[in-house]
Amino acid sequence: MLPVITIVGRPNVGKSTIFNALTRTRDALVVDMPGVTRDRQYGTGEFDDSRYMLVDTGGLVDQAEGIDYLTAQQVHLAIEEADVIMFVVSARDGVTAADEEITRMLRQHGKPVQLVVNKTDGTDTEVSVPDFYMLALGEPCGVSAAHRAGLETMMSNIFELLPPWDEPEDFDEIDDDIVRLAVLGRPNVGKSTLVNRLLGEERVLTFDMPGTTRDTIEVELERDGRQYKILDTAGVRRRKNITEAVEKFSVVKALQAIEKSQVIILMIDAEDGMTDQDATLLGHVLSHGRGLVIAINKWDMIDSEQRHRLKSELDRRLTYAEFARRITLSALHGSGLRELMNAVNEAWDSAAQNMSTTRLTEVVRAAWEAHQPAMKQGRTAKLRMAHSGGKFPPRIIIHGRRVNTISTDYRRYISNKIRIAFKLRGTPVWIGFREGDNPFKSKKSKEDQWIPTKKQKKSKVNKRINKSNR
Repeated sequence: MLPVITIVGRPNVGKSTIFNALTRTRDALVVDMPGVTRDRQYGTGEFDDSRYMLVDTGGLVDQAEGIDYLTAQQVHLAIEEADVIMFVVSARDGVTAADEEITRMLRQHGKPVQLVVNKTDGTDTEVSVPDFYMLALGEPCGVSAAHRAGLETMMSNIFELLPPWDEPEDFDEIDDDIVRLAVLGRPNVGKSTLVNRLLGEERVLTFDMPGTTRDTIEVELERDGRQYKILDTAGVRRRKNITEAVEKFSVVKALQAIEKSQVIILMIDAEDGMTDQDATLLGHVLSHGRGLVIAINKWDMIDSEQRHRLKSELDRRLTYAEFARRITLSALHGSGLRELMNAVNEAWDSAAQNMSTTRLTEVVRAAWEAHQPAMKQGRTAKLRMAHSGGKFPPRIIIHGRRVNTISTDYRRYISNKIRIAFKLRGTPVWIGFREGDNPFKSKKSKEDQWIPTKKQKKSKVNKRINKSNR
């Protein structure tokens, strides 16, 4: 389970800039104006070969009212789900009354705190950073997030504050055949009902009210001679709708369930169609490279016209996840369960498939010969060989020349060719390119290379002259 680090502070102190720098994304909107971030933003980072979950929050202000009050609620929920708090202040502003108020609030929560003094560029750090000792939150760490200065020292200090945690399993090294499966979706789409149907007993509490499941439930299942570990997650609703404190861990737990799983069942309510929140969850699944099955629940509750409309909507919105099978079912009545589990097994088998270097190279070379990438500066990339780089998801490493010119569309083209050739269903395929020839081909040393003598060179020239005279 990944540790959780929550970023808090006043508006416009650089929290989102730090978030983007640590997650190596641009997920958090960064504008030189206070109050831009309001909802919580989740991402994952990596430090010293260990991953962690990072939560960006909105700025805290004095006497919060209206939207600022709702933002403050989101911050308090993010603090509750954190293992360590990253309290960000500004070196340019010095210690403010708002910083002191946030300090008092953090002491009430009792969580470990790392004080981060941002925007140290252009300031005398020997003067600006020590000023923050007056907050009595331990040794402050000076950074410049905009220039990525001091972030490594900051993360080293934070990792010393983290409690021990279990690293997510490297599925590439797992020898057993247990399918690790997570059921993900919005509240009240029937996740717990589905799990109970699969188990054949009322193992998980179900009730006709959103948010019945509060935590991630792990159960074991044997079905048709195959072993499963199923994670039933709490429903993930839009952050602005999370008001109860008991729901504060829902998002984090759901994202951690993705980390622990090999295949995800993303449940969609047929009556509601695919919502923006479903698309957000799907994005998290794809970014982690997990196998995927789309389960459209409550199919029996809609008529033929609604079904046709829903299929058209899914065709339009799932173009980037076309590898995933879509299964229509009714978790309440048990229809479609066999097709669902067949799709899960298919996704797991595809992600675990062994692909030989010889066959991969043949497929990639054939795809390159049939359709070459676009030319850049009068030259085109050449693909020479391919080999497997891992499983869950399948990672394919392709070696060649000028591979840095290959576009995203051509990468997708190669991925689809590999998927068709190896009959991969339900799993993404990650493609990586490496500049150079076949890495497995042994290179002869200079001693082993044949170097012609002067006599041999002269003989070769004479043969060419005689051939031309003929």
